[in-house]
Amino acid sequence: MSAETTTTGPVGPRISLSCCPVAEDAAAADQARCSGKHAGDGEHPNGAHAGHAHAGSRAPDRQHGDGHDHSVLPGWARIAAGLLAATAAELLHLLGPDTWPWHAGGMVLAAVAIVLAGLGVYQSGVRSLMRGQLGISALMAVAVTGAFAIGQWPEAAMVMALYALAERIEQGAVGRARHAIGALLALSPDRADRLGADGQWRSVPATDVALGDTLRIRPGGRVPLDGSVTRGASAVDESSVTGESLAVDKTLGDPLFAGTLNAQAELEMRVTAASGHTTLDRIIRAVEEAQATRAPTQRLVDRFAAVYTPAVFAMAVLVAVGAPLLLGWAWLDAIYRALVLLVIACPCALVLSTPVTVVSGLAVAARRGILIKGGAWLELARGIRAVAFDKTGTITTGRPVLVGQSALGSDAAHDVALALASRSDHPVSQAIAQGLGAHDGNLPEVSDFTAQAGRGVEGRVGGERWTLGNRRWMREQGLWTETVAAASAEHEAQGRSLTFLAERGGVRALFAVADTLRPQAIEAVAELRALGITPIMLTGDHGAAAQAAARAAGIDEVQADLLPEHKQGAIATLQKLHGMTAMAGDGINDAPALAQADIGFAMGAAGTDVAMETADVVIMNDDLRRVAETVRLSRRTHQVLVQNIALALGIKLVFLALALAGQATMWMAVFADMGASLLVVANGLRMLRAEPVQRRGQGADQKNR
Repeated sequence: MSAETTTTGPVGPRISLSCCPVAEDAAAADQARCSGKHAGDGEHPNGAHAGHAHAGSRAPDRQHGDGHDHSVLPGWARIAAGLLAATAAELLHLLGPDTWPWHAGGMVLAAVAIVLAGLGVYQSGVRSLMRGQLGISALMAVAVTGAFAIGQWPEAAMVMALYALAERIEQGAVGRARHAIGALLALSPDRADRLGADGQWRSVPATDVALGDTLRIRPGGRVPLDGSVTRGASAVDESSVTGESLAVDKTLGDPLFAGTLNAQAELEMRVTAASGHTTLDRIIRAVEEAQATRAPTQRLVDRFAAVYTPAVFAMAVLVAVGAPLLLGWAWLDAIYRALVLLVIACPCALVLSTPVTVVSGLAVAARRGILIKGGAWLELARGIRAVAFDKTGTITTGRPVLVGQSALGSDAAHDVALALASRSDHPVSQAIAQGLGAHDGNLPEVSDFTAQAGRGVEGRVGGERWTLGNRRWMREQGLWTETVAAASAEHEAQGRSLTFLAERGGVRALFAVADTLRPQAIEAVAELRALGITPIMLTGDHGAAAQAAARAAGIDEVQADLLPEHKQGAIATLQKLHGMTAMAGDGINDAPALAQADIGFAMGAAGTDVAMETADVVIMNDDLRRVAETVRLSRRTHQVLVQNIALALGIKLVFLALALAGQATMWMAVFADMGASLLVVANGLRMLRAEPVQRRGQGADQKNR
C-alpha cells in the first residue's frame, strides 16, 4: 500500500457494486479504475502488488455505473404513492369506458405516478442519452416515452413505479455487502483515556494521541490504537483483527491491536501506532483496495455487458423499424415489442452477479482473519494445486524451546546451566533458561562471564571454569567423547540443536532445543491433502531439522538448506510440476518466493507492514488452517458466481425470446429484469450468512473444484 493512503475520518469504505455499465470498452474502464495488472489480463497477477488504486479516492457509491444512480430514487412514501397512482391508471384503462375524459384521467394518473416514482430516473436517463450513454436510466426514459407515445400510458406508469420499487429493494440488499466491511470502522473507539503530564487521566480524541502516550483501557472497552501493555493483565478478544474466537491472555509487554475488546481487567498501554496507521486501519484500507480491483469473472462480465446493451438496443431499433417494413408487422405492435426489448437490454442482473458475491467473499474472509488483497486472488485460490511452506515461523512457531536434557555425571549441572543461560540473551540460552524453570534467587554466583561468538558462554562458578556451548566448542576443548556422541545421536537424528555444559573434567550435561510445530500444523496439512493439494516444505534450515519438522507435520516433500533466491527457483520448478503453486511464509525472508508464487500467503502478520505489502493473502493470526479455508472459500465463491451468471443470462434469454414472439409485456420485462437482479444479489449475500468454517469431506471439496 502506498504511503499516501490514509484514513481521513469515520466514513464507510467506498464499496462499488457496479451495475449497468456504459457502452464503452470495459477493459479501458478497468484500467482507469485500477492501475495495476490483474490476473486474467494476460499478465502474472503479482503485478498488482504495486498498482492497486486507493478506493478512498473514488466518489461515494451513489451511482454504480452510468445511468444507474441511486441518489435519484425517491423515498418509500413517494414510491408507494406512485404505485397507487399507477394501479389506478391501470384500472381506469381496463374498466373505464372508452371515452376521452376517462382516457385523459388515466393519462393524468399515469403522469402523476411517473413524477412521483420516477422523475429523477427519467431526468437522469435524458442526461445519459445526451451524453450517448445507454445505462438503465436512459433505457427506461426511452421505454416510458415510447409507451406514452403509442398510448400505453398505464403500462409506462407501472413500469416506472415497479422499477423504482425494485431499485430501492436492491439498494438495501446490496447495502448488506457494503455494511459487512464498513462495520470494521465502528470497532475502533473515537476517544481514548490518556495519561497527562500532570498524572491525570483525560478523555481525548483518538486522533490527538501521539506515539509513546500512555492510555487506559477499562474492562469491556475497546483498544483505541495499537500498543503494548505497560501495566495490568487481562484477556483480550482479538477476533476483529485475527479472526481468533478465543480471548488471548495479555500481560506486561504483550501487543494490543486497535479495535480489540478488553474482556476482564483494566490495562495500561504505550501507543506504538498513531491513528490512521494501526493494524485495523491497514486492514480497512486493504479491503477497500481489494474491492476496487476487478476479479477476472467480473471483468469478463463487464466486457460482455458493454457489448450486450448496445446490441439489444440495435435489435430493438431493427424490430421497431424493420419488422413492419420487412415482415408486415403492425407499427404499434412492432414499436411495443421494441420497447419491451429496451427494458430487457439492461444488464443489471448480469453485472450485479459478480461484485456482490466477490465483496461478500472478501468480507467473510476478513471476519475470519484472512485478508485477501483483491477479487482476483479470491478467484484464483480455487486453482491451487501445491502449497510450499517455509519451516521456521510458518510450520513451526519460530521460538526454540527446551525439549530434552541429559545429565552426564554432575549433580550441580542443572543449577550451573541455569545460572549461565540466564545471563545470556541468545535465543537458545533463553530457551534453556526457560525450560529449566524459574529459580528462587539461590543460583550459584557466576563471575568472569563472557560470550564466545559462534560457540557459547562461559563463566567461573564455585571456583571452576564452566562452559555452555555447541559441539564445535566441545571439540576445540577436546571434550568430545564417544559417550557424548552416543548421547547426542538420538537428538541430532530428530534435527534438534544441542548445547553442552562442560568443565575441565568433561561434558556434564546436554540440552536439546527445538523449534516446535504450530498447534494446527498437522490438521492444516491434512486439510490441504483432502482438497487435492500437495504440501511441500522449502526451508533454509539444515536437512535433519527440516525432515523432522516435515515428518511431524505430515509433509512428504522437503527441500532444505535453501537461500531466499533458491526458494524462488524451487517455486518456479513446482509451478511447472504441479501447476498453480502458493507460498506460505513470514513475508520477510520469503519475499522472493512469495513474489514468484501464483498466490503468496503471509502468516502471523498482525502488526507487520512487510507481510501486508508482500503477500496476496495475509493470515492475521498463526492458524495454518486458514490456507485451506481460503481455498474452500474461493471454490464456493466460484460456485455462486457461476450460479448467478447462469440465472442472469437464462432469464434474459427467455424474456428476449418472449419479447420477440410478442408474449411479454413491459411490466413483465421489468419484473424479470429486477427480479433477476434481486435473485443474484440474494444468492451472493448467502456468502455472508454461512461462513466457510466447517471442514468438509474430501468428496464435497473435490466436487466443488
